Amino acid sequence: MTASTKTGAGLVLLTLASSQFLMTLDSSVMNVSIAQVATDVGTTVTGVQTAITLYTLVMATMMITGGKIGTMIGRRRAFSIGCVIYGAGSFTTALAPNLTVLIIGWSLLEGLGAALIMPAIVALVASNFPAAERPRAYGLVAAAGAIAVAAGPLIGGAVTTWWTWRLVFAGEVVIVVAILAAARKIVDVAPEERKPLDVVGILLSAAGLGMAVYGVLRSGEWGWVLPKPGAPDLAGVSYTTWLVLAGLVVVRVFFWWEERRAASGREPLVQVSMLGNRQLAGGLTMFFFQFLIQAGLFFTIPLFLSVALGLTALETGVRLLPLSVTLLIAAIGVPKVWPHASPRRVVTWGLVALLAGIVSLVGALEVGAGASIVTVPLLFAGLGVGALASQLGAVTVSAMPDEMSGEVGGLQNTATNLGASLGTALAGSVLIGALTASFLAGIDANPAVPHEVAQQASVDLAGGIPFLSDAQLDQALTDAGVSDSTAQAVVDANTSARIDALRISLSVLGLLTLVSLFFTRLLPTRPVGDPDPAQA
Repeated sequence: MTASTKTGAGLVLLTLASSQFLMTLDSSVMNVSIAQVATDVGTTVTGVQTAITLYTLVMATMMITGGKIGTMIGRRRAFSIGCVIYGAGSFTTALAPNLTVLIIGWSLLEGLGAALIMPAIVALVASNFPAAERPRAYGLVAAAGAIAVAAGPLIGGAVTTWWTWRLVFAGEVVIVVAILAAARKIVDVAPEERKPLDVVGILLSAAGLGMAVYGVLRSGEWGWVLPKPGAPDLAGVSYTTWLVLAGLVVVRVFFWWEERRAASGREPLVQVSMLGNRQLAGGLTMFFFQFLIQAGLFFTIPLFLSVALGLTALETGVRLLPLSVTLLIAAIGVPKVWPHASPRRVVTWGLVALLAGIVSLVGALEVGAGASIVTVPLLFAGLGVGALASQLGAVTVSAMPDEMSGEVGGLQNTATNLGASLGTALAGSVLIGALTASFLAGIDANPAVPHEVAQQASVDLAGGIPFLSDAQLDQALTDAGVSDSTAQAVVDANTSARIDALRISLSVLGLLTLVSLFFTRLLPTRPVGDPDPAQA
């Protein structure tokens, strides 16, 4: 069934695109406002990183479930319920007095709401637009997400600098109300016959993914394999290793359970056989890598600008504008200028542009470098992310029949949010680990730092040091009664260590981008909707 008029179809598309925009906006705003959010809720950069990771992790672990609930109760109903939960989470976040309430409102409630909304968006596009119009509709919805990534830093930076980041979340409540009012115009297919929900599958998928990502998140504090001093261990091995391994084992058990459930004629949480589709598997894999790398970049670069250089949230948002511009140009322009381009070729060149941006930024980072060094790297990164955004949505959805669009939506959003949560956790873990190692080595080798001070720091900070600005560290040293000469030496060591940590973290993201190029072979060479195989 499709929308009956062009006006109705336009309203439906605007409603779904607005929802996609809203779901993506949060992380963009939070990344650029990290320093201010941490101060307002009485936590550190690592605390906000935890909230960011948990937000995407809740979505990653619950997306498949959200898609399945949509097929059972109706996609529009699931969409509306998700909006109510999301709005409640935004309201709670806007009033959060501390990190715990922030996590409840943003990470948990908004994450659960998004888990119902995002799979429904994919399915509702299929039920409201004929097959010939779907690639364009999916492209515009994806572009709305790209606009949120692009505009989020500027919106968040302006609101945070002139007023408070809390107004962004308060504004989301108003937008959710408008979306709920417009949702009545959305056409939905009749829900499937009610079948028992696969509770065991839900628990297994959430536990497996949750353990693995949480292990990565804590790796900066615990150590990857060998435990850091004072960190917990089992048989001399860091909890990080055990959690990641346990998570992978549980995920494998989840797949076994789903296959067994399907074989016995019961409704599985996800049809594992879908993953045997090469096109779907390729699209999901590339979605995972895109959001892993993208989330890592959007975590590290704002930290360099706002903490290392001390820019305000607005100034940080302005400095990220080059990425916003080229991202939008690529996301919207590629399908218009090259409608018959090979998805594999577009994605490959997008990854090459992304890699060029990362490599050029690593090369430009050095002590004393100003904010201008991010301009050219961000232009390349924006082109890369935009190119991927222009192709992957249509690739995954077109891989399976329309009646499976809800399940595809659940898998697609699981891949993206799992990538985002791992990207934030991995970038933060590598950053803090490298910062700690470089800082401790720097003060140990500096004759201006007394030996006993260096030794005490090695004991107290071995588990990980916070990512602090020079002003914050200088104030802490002054409060501790450290002499001016020693304080200056420690601040200099911190300045150098921050740059080392950022370069190493970005280098890891560059390596992952290089790895992702090997998986582009899974993507189709013929554009979605092109009936002519010769147009490869």
